[in-house]
Amino acid sequence: MSALRDLVAEELRASVDPKVSAMAEAIAEKHAPASRAVLFYGSCLRQQQLEGLMLDFYLIVSDYRSAYPKRWLASANRLIPPNVFYFEHGGLVSKYAVLSEADFARECGPDAFTVSTAARFAQPSRLVWSADAQAEARVLDTVSHAAPTLLDWTLPLAGGGDPEAIWRCAFGLTFAAELRAERLNRSSSIVDADPQRYHRFGLRALEETGKMPPSMSEARARRWWKKMQRRGKWYSVARLAKASFTFAGGVDYIAWKVNRHAGTDIQIKPWQRRWPLLAAVSLLPQLLRSGAVR
Repeated sequence: MSALRDLVAEELRASVDPKVSAMAEAIAEKHAPASRAVLFYGSCLRQQQLEGLMLDFYLIVSDYRSAYPKRWLASANRLIPPNVFYFEHGGLVSKYAVLSEADFARECGPDAFTVSTAARFAQPSRLVWSADAQAEARVLDTVSHAAPTLLDWTLPLAGGGDPEAIWRCAFGLTFAAELRAERLNRSSSIVDADPQRYHRFGLRALEETGKMPPSMSEARARRWWKKMQRRGKWYSVARLAKASFTFAGGVDYIAWKVNRHAGTDIQIKPWQRRWPLLAAVSLLPQLLRSGAVR
């Protein structure tokens, strides 16, 4: 996987705003000594804008028990990974998800429980903090598997074509495996933001998938994707319920994100802030009926 690995390494090591690096270091310090790496990804990276937006990070840890002072947080992370937390530093706000090195490697590979992590790290990301060279190498290995894994899942349904078309098919399928507030064309806009990048990465990732026997026939792939999309939506509900406990201001964040992407005007009531789990559950039917999330 040397050609693709070289592309991934170059992308992971690209420079970022010093404020991003400072926030990553503060996140790692909060969960020391378990912290192994911090990755920066998402819309702030794509848009190269920090002010007024919420930055997205993944914190990779050696194990969950060492990452938390409270045992229930470790148990929650192990049962329904990842845990997601709100964080402020240096005048910026962020959210970060916590995964162990083992779970991160599994979720970017063919044995993933959901398709979300592989889809996320097939997109651009930056390694903005690492504990040592071994941690950096392990992240590089894991992220290098994300794009081939995603495209291998997608190829039976993509009908061939150029790499960009396969990527669009891949992101359309993975978006349908989550509760999403974004508009229907959002999956294509990810590729449109940097088509040359997806062309380069697609060619190298397809070379890797070509070295392996086809994993699924078209009929089996359709059944597999339907299963993963059902699983992903239910898993999103479980994560939403858990985040109401781990994510400060979680209900307000959910409303803000849905309003921003879906053009709605959801207003959070005082009782919903007092009882965030009930609020999260009570909002879901309304959001589904309105089409604000899919």
